Amino acid sequence: MHLNSLINPTSYLPLPSNRTTTSFIFNHGRKISKSNCIRSQSTQQRWTLQGMTALVTGGTRGIGRAIVEELTGFGARVHTCARNEHELTECLKKWNDSSFEVTGSVCDVSVPKQREALMESVSSLFHGKLNILINNVGTNIRKPVTDFTSAEFSTLIDTNLGSVFHICQLAYPLLKASGMGSVVFVSSVSGFVSLKSMSVQGATKGAINQLTRNLACEWAKDNIRSNAVAPWYIRTSMVEQVLSNKDYLEEVYSRTPLRRLGDPAEVSSIVAFLCLPASSYITGQIICIDGGMSVNGFYPTTQF
Repeated sequence: MHLNSLINPTSYLPLPSNRTTTSFIFNHGRKISKSNCIRSQSTQQRWTLQGMTALVTGGTRGIGRAIVEELTGFGARVHTCARNEHELTECLKKWNDSSFEVTGSVCDVSVPKQREALMESVSSLFHGKLNILINNVGTNIRKPVTDFTSAEFSTLIDTNLGSVFHICQLAYPLLKASGMGSVVFVSSVSGFVSLKSMSVQGATKGAINQLTRNLACEWAKDNIRSNAVAPWYIRTSMVEQVLSNKDYLEEVYSRTPLRRLGDPAEVSSIVAFLCLPASSYITGQIICIDGGMSVNGFYPTTQF
C-alpha cells in the first residue's frame, strides 16, 4: 500500500465485508453484546483484536509508539496522531514496511479545532465506529508550585486533562456505535503519590484517574469500558534528560523495589490487555506499572 494512502484516511481500504456481525442478548431488560460474553468465546477469540479499530493519541514516540505496535500486533487497525509531520511520516513508512495497518493525522491535541478534525478523520476512516480509544498524550513542567506562571498551569491543565476530556466526548458516539468500546488512559503514579516538582502534573493525573472511574459507571450502559495505566519512570525520550543525573537516577532506583526503569513494552502490553475481550469484565481500574514504587512505604532497596 502506498504511503499516501496511510496518511490520507479517505483513501484507506474499507473493512472486510465478511467481518463478524455483533448480535445481542437481553438480561433483565438490558442489552448485552454476545461478542462480549466471555463464556461463548474460544481462547483465540479472547486474545485477539482482529477486526477492531483503535485511536492512539501521540503514537510516534515512547509509550505511545509501543502501544500502536502492540495493538496492531494483536490485529487491530490503528489510527494515530502527532504534532510533528516529519516524525509521523517516518513512523508510518516503517509501519507500512512491517505490514502494520496504521494510518495517521497531524494533530496538536491541545487545540480544540484540531481535536475535532482528528475525530472527523477517525469517523470517516472507520465508518462511524471505534472500538478502542487510547488517551496517551501528556506533558510535564517540572518546578515547584510557587514558581508556576498562570500560562504554564493552563498549559498542563489544557493538555493533560482538557484535551483528554474533549476527545472522550467526541469519541463517545463512535465507541457506542461499535457495540463494544474500551477507553484506556495513560495516567501516572504521580496521580497516587507525591513526586518532586510534579504537583501540577500530579493533579492532572489524579483527575484523570477519577474520570476513568466515573466513565466506567456512566458509559457501562453502552458497553464501553474505561480503565487506566499509571507508569513510573519508563525509558523514553521524555525522561532522558532528568535521568541523566546519576544521583537522581539512584534515588529513583532506591524507591523502586525492582531496582530498574520500565520499558515501553511493559506498558503497552497492559494497555493491549485492557482492550482485549479477555478483560471484558474489568472496568474503572487504574493499574500501576511502576516496579512496586507506589506500594513501597519504607523498604530500603539499597540492600540489593
